[in-house]
Amino acid sequence: MTGCLFRSHKIEPPITSVQLKTATQQELIDYINTQAAGIQSMQATVDIDTTVGGVKKGKVTDYQEIRGYLLARKPAMLRMIGLMPIVRNKAFDMVSDGQTFKLWIPSKNRFVVGRNDIESPNPTQPLENLRPQYIYDALLLRRIDPQNEIAVMENDTELVSDAKSHKVSRADYEVDVIRKGEHGWTLSRKIVFSRTDLLPHRQLLYDGNGNVTTNALYGNYKVESGIEFPWQIEIARPQEEYDITLNIVKLDLNQPLSDDKFILEQPPGAEVVHLDKPATQSSSAPHGDSSR
Repeated sequence: MTGCLFRSHKIEPPITSVQLKTATQQELIDYINTQAAGIQSMQATVDIDTTVGGVKKGKVTDYQEIRGYLLARKPAMLRMIGLMPIVRNKAFDMVSDGQTFKLWIPSKNRFVVGRNDIESPNPTQPLENLRPQYIYDALLLRRIDPQNEIAVMENDTELVSDAKSHKVSRADYEVDVIRKGEHGWTLSRKIVFSRTDLLPHRQLLYDGNGNVTTNALYGNYKVESGIEFPWQIEIARPQEEYDITLNIVKLDLNQPLSDDKFILEQPPGAEVVHLDKPATQSSSAPHGDSSR
């Protein structure tokens, strides 16, 4: 009976001609901190692919790729503008200073204002769930703060798809960053380095309860201004169920970006939506009165 029900066979590891590279924990930490210090600003032309939906919504919607412009400046400034296909009118315009954000959606005549630290999911308006801070955190690696963070390294493998969509096992290093917060030490982020090139190919960001908030994938690295930077960045937000892929068309690093590049004025006659206030607070305020 045993011989009829069960068969054993050898499992061969995937054959690869790539020589795996090695690094110490300190070398990986130094790479993260050097990369963080080396980029103070960026401006890019990007193609934006967006997918909304999943198990919670019961369906997945793919939106047509659009052209966009992305500006970022440390410590936490970000602006992203998306253009409609063909006609190139604005699909959205959003800006953040790290604490608050503004989002203008011309097609709906809605001007959304809120705080980055307050969640207010809107299943009927998926674009309003987008936060500039989430994109900023995925774009630019944050340095490891020795005063409030501890980093440890582990050797691991992950399944990836090869050119023929076959699942193969890839060796990697994972740097787990544990942060000290109000309620003790928690896992803050995980940065995954492929051992084929020792570059970050994935970053997982966590909330205080250990839930993944952002799953960022990095690929197509190129050297710009002496810095290796990924020209394809996929940002998945599993809780809100949306996925944004940025394919960089043009990139400039460390060019001066003045404050006025990050100012988004409220358009006249727009419906104003305050996401950190009750729904009754929404209004159509006069132009320039965005403090309401």
